[in-house]
Formats: sequence, structure tokens, C-alpha cells
Amino acid sequence: MSVDFKRYQDHLQQLVALPSVSCAVPEWDMSNQKVIDYLANCFADLGFNTQVMPLAQSSKANLVATLGSGDGGLVLAGHSDTVPYDADRWQSDPFILTEKDGKLYGLGATDMKGFFPVIIEAVKPYIDQTFKHPLIVLATADEESSMSGARALAKTGIPGATPRYAVIGEPTGLVPIRMHKGIMMEAVRVRGQSGHSSNPALGKNALEAMNQVMNELISLRTELQLKYRNAGFAVQTPTLNLGCIHGGDGANRICGACELHFDLRLLPGMDNDEMRAAIQQRLTPIAERSGTDIVLSSLFEGVDPFGEDEQSELVKLCEQLTGNRSESVAFATEAPFMQQLGMQTVVMGPGSINQAHQPDEFIPLNQIEPAVKIVRGLIEKYCL
Repeated sequence: MSVDFKRYQDHLQQLVALPSVSCAVPEWDMSNQKVIDYLANCFADLGFNTQVMPLAQSSKANLVATLGSGDGGLVLAGHSDTVPYDADRWQSDPFILTEKDGKLYGLGATDMKGFFPVIIEAVKPYIDQTFKHPLIVLATADEESSMSGARALAKTGIPGATPRYAVIGEPTGLVPIRMHKGIMMEAVRVRGQSGHSSNPALGKNALEAMNQVMNELISLRTELQLKYRNAGFAVQTPTLNLGCIHGGDGANRICGACELHFDLRLLPGMDNDEMRAAIQQRLTPIAERSGTDIVLSSLFEGVDPFGEDEQSELVKLCEQLTGNRSESVAFATEAPFMQQLGMQTVVMGPGSINQAHQPDEFIPLNQIEPAVKIVRGLIEKYCL
């Protein structure tokens, strides 16, 4: 059961050639429809039942491709979008797959269009066999921005299926990942009252109220880091970063409005919604004391922390198939949404996150065959 590297490269070339940037900045954001259509045709040719599921956003869609039927089974998931790119910093065209020194260069080659041809190569030897449990391939939209594709699946479920296991093929160097922190990006807006700086009684200073807000957030960070710790992470505590602040318009005017953006990265076992409620509770007294209006809002919906039991069947199998102990990563993935569907979940795929989100992104050729063998092992265990 060898790997056809030419076929792998041909598929990846086609996927890389189809731009599918997702971004919160409208000028960058693109449709992923052509990537979804291409993958739907590829898996239909293999005998999969394919469903293209449009999202609320114009020209965005998920793909659900299913081989076999019944309960249980395996999900192999990946996102169809890429981040924006700096064309002038690439040594080659980001949309033309280029082979050099045992590496395939192209936008999305490792993060993570390169996982879909791995699935195609892995499943080919089993096409004529009877699947006792289904193999389901998910291709999602907007993972790099809003994660709207995974959120939609978590709400609606996977049509006609209740799979038990999910592997998300993000680039991890084929190391099974069973934990990552969550991410929240929040905004605090303080509305005071401007006035002449010669008399503080003429206004309500939003900057002074924001100073209290910042002190409260720093105090919260200290409390969280004393209370929560997980030795499985390089940074073992939750983090809170004060990212940017804007307010006021002149030294001789009482500041009428101020806005702060910050992010929080919580450990598995912590809850994003509970943290927002705790922050809101701390801000209300500041608003009352200062006579200002303080509004907390989310810059995006956030991603929950992810943690899979170290002793779970899927984690143990992935460790056995790869020869690598399971680890944690700092970046967020769609794994929490797969867990919401009731599946044991692991993040594991070829390539390295170190090559993602930057010019000259590549996937190493020497990881393709091991990745295919690992996916075949998963299919044999959970589908055949």
C-alpha cells in the first residue's frame, strides 16, 4: 500500500491554486467555494456521499463527505481556508505549488490543505471494502478567522451520523495533541464626558476610569495565575494580555471616551463564558464609582479550551501509531467544536506550525508517507 506522490502533489497543486483566504478584514476575505467543490468532486469520485453545506455568510460552505454508514466511525477534519499573504516576501508564487529540497511550497500547503490529499491517499486501498462504521471527511470554512464553519457543525450536528472519534489534521509534526488553551479577544469601552481640563468637575474622565479597569484586569490575571496551573503547557498558567488602547484627543480636554482591547487564554477546565461574566462583575462597580458607562464586548466569539483525557482510547491509539507521546500546543483549533459533538478528539497532522502563517510556507515530503500510514491505521481501527 504505497503512496502515489505524483497524485498527492497533483491534488495539493490544485488546492493551493484556489485562493481561499478568510480574514476579519473585508478587503482580504474570500469565498472558499471552489476549494469545497474541488474536494467534493475528489471524494465523490472515490465513492463518498458528499454534501456541500452553505453557511449564512455569502459564498462560504462546509463539506461533509461520508463513506459507509451506521453508527460510530471516524471523522477526519480540516479547514479549507488560509490566512492572508505577503506576495512580495515569497520566493515563489504562493498559488503555484513549488518543490525544492524535499519541500512543497505554497499558501496553505501545511496549514492545512496538505491534509486532504493525505486522506485521499490513505483511503484508496479500502474503497472496495465494506465499512462497518463510516469514515467522514469534514472540510470547514473560516477556521482562520471566525471558525464559523466548525461553529455551524457544532450547532447542527453531522447529518445522518454520530461518529465517536475525530482527528483534526493541523500541522503538528505528526505528534498527537490532546490539549490547547482557549482564546478570548475582548473590548472594554468607557464613555465619560469631555470638558475643559482646567476644571475636572466639568466632565467625567474616561481615561481615569480605564486606568481602574486595567488595574482590575491585572489583579484578575494575578488571581488566575495563582489558582490555575497545568504542567502540560510551556506557559503553565492562563494569560491575559493588554493589547491596545485608544482614548482622548488633546491634553487640554477631559477624555470623553476610551477603548481597550485585550486577550485571555484559558486552560482546559476553565470556561470562556464564566470568565466574561466574572470580568463584567468587576467592571460594574468601577462604572458606578466613576459615573461612566463601561461596556464589555467580544471582538470575536472566542474558542474554548480543549482537553482530551490522556487515557482515552483515541489518544492511546494515536500515540501507538505515531510513536510519539501526546502533547499540548499554544494555538487554538476546531477541536472544542468536535468535542461538542460528543467525539473523542485529537489534533494531529503533517507539517509544522512553525511554517504556517508566514512567507514560503511548506510541507516536507518526508512526512507524507508516515501521515498516510497513520491515517490508514485509524481507518482500519475505527471503520473496517
